[in-house]
Parts: sequence; structure tokens; C-alpha cells
Amino acid sequence: MPKKIAQRAKEISPFHVMDILAQARKLEAQGRDIIHMEVGEPDFDTPLPIIDAGLEALKSGKTHYTPALGLPELRQTIADWYQQRYQVEISASRIVVTPGASGALLLIMGALLDQGQNVLMADPGYPCNRHFARFVEGSAKAVNVDASTDYQLTDAHIETHWDENTALALVASPSNPTGTMLNHQQLADLSNAVKAKNAHLVVDEIYHGLTYDGFEAPTVLSVDHNAFVVNSFSKFFGMTGWRLGWLVVPEDYIEVMDRLAQNLFLAAPTVSQYAALAAFKPETVAILEQRRQIFEQRRNALLPGLRELGFDIPVTPQGAFYLYANCSALLNDNYPDSMALSKYLLEHASVAITPGLDFGSNQAEQHCRFAYTTDSERLLEALKRMANVVKKS
Repeated sequence: MPKKIAQRAKEISPFHVMDILAQARKLEAQGRDIIHMEVGEPDFDTPLPIIDAGLEALKSGKTHYTPALGLPELRQTIADWYQQRYQVEISASRIVVTPGASGALLLIMGALLDQGQNVLMADPGYPCNRHFARFVEGSAKAVNVDASTDYQLTDAHIETHWDENTALALVASPSNPTGTMLNHQQLADLSNAVKAKNAHLVVDEIYHGLTYDGFEAPTVLSVDHNAFVVNSFSKFFGMTGWRLGWLVVPEDYIEVMDRLAQNLFLAAPTVSQYAALAAFKPETVAILEQRRQIFEQRRNALLPGLRELGFDIPVTPQGAFYLYANCSALLNDNYPDSMALSKYLLEHASVAITPGLDFGSNQAEQHCRFAYTTDSERLLEALKRMANVVKKS
């Protein structure tokens, strides 16, 4: 055992799903066929135009550091993307290219959160957000949300839960784990509520592009030009392993982001940045749109099947690739909570899912998350397998 571990490290929890994944891999090594719905990673490979651009960068010797804020061409291309997709004009100087969205979140917490201050966020929500706050000696102030607000923070939550130690509010649209979105009016209401506190609104938009039923996720920049926006090349663009994201900041925060980036990670991966230049090309976007349609088909296959099994999903998600389900009606003495159910399904149905404990403490024992990041045929097979081992009580 190490002689000393910092208290902040002790308070950062592991992903419970990693235990599920490790056991799934062990069973696969024994010859079991496991259907994976636990990991939030698209099953599609990176589109070929992006790969080709990366290979060309390698062959051309583009393997040296870029500026800390990112490759100028990529920052401009991202700014152009906001103009083309959202009709929002953003200066390229406000774009910060980061090592994944995680790098962007670290910069935000480092720049905005002082020791002892807190950040409002929804529970359930992405767990790393609260851990980043703790890492900079701040804390998360989790707000229990439910289907009545589509599992999203609202301006009413800001008024009710804000205190003298709150420095910012963080929301995600579409969200992980619920897949729900905020519309223009909801974003505007949140922005106005946070501005009234003389504070900052941060919006995680990493699942933009993955929306369904004809909905398009609006960027908060369309209603609040000075909001902080986190985005990523991992989800819609299919570049998980390339570790690349970006951050949009107000003009006044460019210098501090530059200074923090220089010290925390120097710069995002160079080859990944050159590869990402191809992510916005029409031929790449056409591939990504085809994949979005496939994700929608998968959601439409899995959602009614889970409801029929007894999983309660009161809000049909409009984005991302997750279904967050209340499993209370299925629990019994053999699997009294979602963690036990997850382990039971893995062992007896060869289906891997994520327990709600990974997303907070708000009725976490009664919820689990399904990621539809495998093809529809496998999803339907998973439903059959689960139907054979669990029954609604």
C-alpha cells in the first residue's frame, strides 16, 4: 500500500461499470458471448476521411507541438462550424482545443472554481463532473432531478439551490445518462437565472449531432454569447481514442485558458488535431448523418422492448445513445438494487449494463443505464436474453 494518498484522490470514486466490464471480459475469455450495453462509446470506427487526414499528418511530419490553445486552422474550422450549423458567429480566438472534453472540463474548473466553492449540477449526471470539481478543491452541489423537468436543471432549481458558495452551474444537453435536451427557451431561462447571480453557465454539448425525431439541439451560444461550452470529437465524430475536444470561452477568459493549458497539458495531440480538420468535410458529415440515423433506429428498437420488460423510462430521450431506466418493478431478493441486477444480468443473461450508482445518488439503486452502441440485432437479442431471466414483480 502507498504510504500516503491525497484526500482529494481518496474522494474520487471509480466507475462501478468498470467492474462490470472487467467481469464481462473475463466471461468472454471463457467463451461466453456478451452483449455490451455498458460502455458509452460508439461502436463505429472513426470515419475514413478523418483517418486518412491523420495518416497524412504523420507522413508529413506534423508531429510537433501546436500552440497551447490549439492548431489555428482547427480553431477557425470549429468557429466556421458554429456559423454553418447554428448560424452563430464565434471568433476563432475563443476556441480552445483540448485533450478530450475532459481536458476542457479541467480547464473550466481550474479557471472558475475556488477552494470551497461549489458547482450546481443535476443528479443523475456524468460522474466525472463532480470529480473535476473536487480535484481543484471545490465541490459539486447535486440537485435531484426527475422526469418532471426531463431530468434537467431549470431556472427554478437555480433559485432554490444557489448559495453564497456557488460559483457556476453546469448542465448537459443532450445529457448522459438520460439523453434529454434543453430547448432554446430553457437555455435562455437558465442563462438569465445564472446571470442574475453574477455567475457562469457551463453547457456540455458533447452529444450534439446525435439527436432524433427531427429535433436539433440548440447551442447555448444562440441565447448566451458568453456562456462556456464544452464539446468533443468523441461521440458524434467517432474519435474517442484520438482524445480531442474543445471549449468555447468568453473573450475575457482566453488568456487564463492559454496559461492553464500550457501548464496542465501543453497542447492537445497534434496528429489528432490535423485529423479533425477532416471531421467537418461534407463527405465526413454525410457518413456521420448515416450513423445518426442508425442510432435512432437502435433507440426505437430498444426503448419499447425495455418498457415491455418492466423498465420504467418516462421520458423518451431525444439525443445521445442512452436509456436511463427505473428498474424498481424488477427488483427482488435475488437482485435488490441496480448493481445487483447488473451483475445478475451479466452472469445469467450475458448482457452488460451500467448501474445507476455511476451517475449520482438520486434513486441510483433503482436505476440503470443502457447504451445502444451495438447493432439492432444484438439489442433485440439482449431483450430476449433478459426476458428469460427477469420478470416484472
